Amino acid sequence: MSKTVVDVWVADLTFPGYMDRWLKLGEEFNAKHPDYQVNVVGKDFRLFPVDIADAARAGNPPAVAEYYFYLVHQARDSVKPDGSPLFVPIERAVAGRDEILGEPNVLPDLIAAGREYYSINGELTAIPSVGTTSLIYANLDMLEQAGITKMPVTWDEVTAACEAVAAGPNPPEKPITWSNHGTFFQQAVASQGGQLVNNDNGRSGRATKADLSSKEILAFVKWWQRLHADGHYLWTGKIPDWENTYKAFDEQRVAMRISSSNDVNYMVAAAKASGVRLGVGIMPYNSHVPYHGNAIAGTSLSVTAGLDKAVEDGALAFLMFAHNPRNDANRHKFNSFFPVTHAGYNLLEEEGWFDEHPYHRVASDHVMKFPPNAIVDETAKANIVPPSTGAMMGDFAGNQDVMTNAMGDVLNGADAEERFAEATIEAQTVLETYERNIQGTGPVTEETLRVEYFRDAEWYSGLVMEKVQQLDYDGK
Repeated sequence: MSKTVVDVWVADLTFPGYMDRWLKLGEEFNAKHPDYQVNVVGKDFRLFPVDIADAARAGNPPAVAEYYFYLVHQARDSVKPDGSPLFVPIERAVAGRDEILGEPNVLPDLIAAGREYYSINGELTAIPSVGTTSLIYANLDMLEQAGITKMPVTWDEVTAACEAVAAGPNPPEKPITWSNHGTFFQQAVASQGGQLVNNDNGRSGRATKADLSSKEILAFVKWWQRLHADGHYLWTGKIPDWENTYKAFDEQRVAMRISSSNDVNYMVAAAKASGVRLGVGIMPYNSHVPYHGNAIAGTSLSVTAGLDKAVEDGALAFLMFAHNPRNDANRHKFNSFFPVTHAGYNLLEEEGWFDEHPYHRVASDHVMKFPPNAIVDETAKANIVPPSTGAMMGDFAGNQDVMTNAMGDVLNGADAEERFAEATIEAQTVLETYERNIQGTGPVTEETLRVEYFRDAEWYSGLVMEKVQQLDYDGK
């Protein structure tokens, strides 16, 4: 008897063993559903959106396709040769069913941060597959030598910690570092309630105007600039340069590093190998304005529109299977991605994972709770948990290039307000160019489907991976 084939294309993020887990999920689903053949294919993370567009134009797109969080808008804009939408909102496809092919519907159990980010006009368009946020990591031995006894959670506390570390005994080269990367701008702007584009960050209507000179961006930029001018921030001179900010922490040339929650395992490995105590805290925020939550990062999975009913059901069932509590919890353990369902989080809690690995709890707390002592306005309080809607715009990667290049110039001496006023003009051009280039076809070119080169895949094969392998990838 022939099997129903379901092609699933995911971004191969190149982390060791990353695709092994995806392939195993496909094998386990196929064994459980012998009438189906789910084929999971890992695509080059730099080129996969163009591969999807090419397949769609040829009339054979995969049943399920993965996109980075900043490509949600491009996924929505993608069309088939007849001009109809390439993807169907997953909530619409599920149509309120409690289960698909016996796999329980996990959509109602998604944490709010993931649901809100991937929803448009209240409708969930895709299911989050990778969830990350930004965190601060610290060498607790260095902080305590400087008299700092708790992790800094605000910009002011980071500044005070930097001053204490710099003035303390045996100070490192610099107190703090982080990569010049767009995700930190997004976090800083979102936490202050700011927006990168108009029309409610592109969610109540298409974004038509970019703004990289808002008071929220400039507050972050000037705080960052002051840390650098005062000799506290280690600027590697490269963009984004995740590798050298990691090495600076690993070599104990800095006391603190801001990075992705995905780096928990790597930072734990560095601390363990060096024999230092590691502290992990939330992304520091501006305590002088109300806290509005932070924008998450990661990826999501979309379902192609117009599939044969059996194929669509198989695609949806596989997504529910891949996100069931056990698989959600295992994905977190292996890759440090925060669990995207309450059931996955609760399973980890029940099994004692977070008690044994407290570092891993921080990211989930960050996206599910308001920080202690934060100013929270009445609108935010009504949401109970910090909102996470982020910006939705065309060529988000191009926008990030503009802001990081501008920040590089500021760190090299340019006036912050003047340079980010110029950046706003550049970002506007990027936005308008995207809108012009998708007319009639949707995004199909490398320019309209640009993927930022956000990590050097190669550096994981060196020192950092040797250390992580010693942890057996579980953060112990």
